[in-house]
Amino acid sequence: MKKYLLSFALVIAALCPLISQAGVELSVNIAPPPLPVYAQPPIPGDGYMWTPGYWSWNANDGDYYWVPGTWVLAPYAGALWTPGYWGWGGGFYAWHHGYWGAHIGYYGGVNYGFGYGGVGYQGGYWNNGAFIYNRSVNNVRNINNAHIYNEHVTYNNSSRVSFNGGKGGVNMQPTKSDEMISNMPHGVRTENQVNHETVSLSTQGQRASVNHGMPKIAATPEPGKFSSPNVVAAHEPAAHNAQPHQSAPHGGGGHGSGHHK
Repeated sequence: MKKYLLSFALVIAALCPLISQAGVELSVNIAPPPLPVYAQPPIPGDGYMWTPGYWSWNANDGDYYWVPGTWVLAPYAGALWTPGYWGWGGGFYAWHHGYWGAHIGYYGGVNYGFGYGGVGYQGGYWNNGAFIYNRSVNNVRNINNAHIYNEHVTYNNSSRVSFNGGKGGVNMQPTKSDEMISNMPHGVRTENQVNHETVSLSTQGQRASVNHGMPKIAATPEPGKFSSPNVVAAHEPAAHNAQPHQSAPHGGGGHGSGHHK
């Protein structure tokens, strides 16, 4: 039987200073699977932000579950999403929840794709209360062209590794700037995001031991819409794809702060 451990955030933070960069609620002694390969569904409309998919842990099953990437309506103008990440420390993989804020913070160097290349965000920026999308990394054919620009993003990481630190993990430490951002006011996940994860944890097909890293629901157009016609399944990475956890032509990756042009 797989072994796991739930522990208090303060204990884990004491064991590993890196973990103090974000809220920690859970730790596991089993490494999360590689990130699956999937395309991005079309954006539902203006004001939506892409939140990458990630592996979550279900203690009742002792297994990882894939939480699909999805478009989330920004909770307020100027809000940017910093993805959560798994980080190794003190002998365990600890999960750091993502958060909303005015700046993109540290997310372990994990290359989630679609503009989240491990550092910052190159998917767009806010301008006078409207979000302007980089179509080179976003599937934004459904929105006003006035809110779209095109800026090439250079792939900086071809890895599908889903965690920071430890054996085989991404080797990237937070900078002083990251530490400053981590101390700024942050907004927690929206209710829709929490529900989205809850649905994932109750859907057996999302379970890693069932889908073997290839979930049939890898991405959804909106939180919780697991039966939408725009649901995207994971697929095998193409040999020529430089960024294997997302499909061309909606590439991603690279450095950024969320404001590029």
